[in-house]
Amino acid sequence: EAALIERLQNFLLELGHGFCFEGRQKRLLIGGETFFVDLVFYHRLLKCHVLVELKVDQFRHEHLGQINTYVSYYRTHEMTEGDQPPIGILLCTDKNHALVEYALAGMDNRLFVSKYQLELPKPEELQRYIEEQRRLLERRGME
Repeated sequence: EAALIERLQNFLLELGHGFCFEGRQKRLLIGGETFFVDLVFYHRLLKCHVLVELKVDQFRHEHLGQINTYVSYYRTHEMTEGDQPPIGILLCTDKNHALVEYALAGMDNRLFVSKYQLELPKPEELQRYIEEQRRLLERRGME
C-alpha cells in the first residue's frame, strides 16, 4: 500500500496545474481518536483540499464512511475564507457499481469512488469500459 500511495502521490504532482502536496498519512485527531489520511493535497486553482484514500481491496461502504469523515473534518476545521469545500477521492482495487451508487446516495460531500489498476488495461478492455460508461450516461439522461 505504501508503494502505491507513493506512486499516486508522484502521479498527482506530475499533473501539475495546481496540486500542492500537504501530507502523507496526515494525522487527524477526532473525538480523542487518531486517524490518518493517505494523501492530502491543496489545489491552488480549485482552492480546495483534495483528500485521497487508497484501499487495497474491493469497495466497502465503510470505506466511504471513512473518507466522508475526513472530508467533513476538513470542511469544519481546515477550510479558510475563500476555500471551496474539500474533495474526497477513494480508490479501491475493485468496486461494485450498485453498492457504490447506493452508498453515495444522499451524501452531500464531494466524494468520488474509483477503481485503480496496477497496469494499463488492454485496448479491448478499455473500449468495453468506455461503452459501458456511455450506456450508463445515456440511461441517466433518459431519467
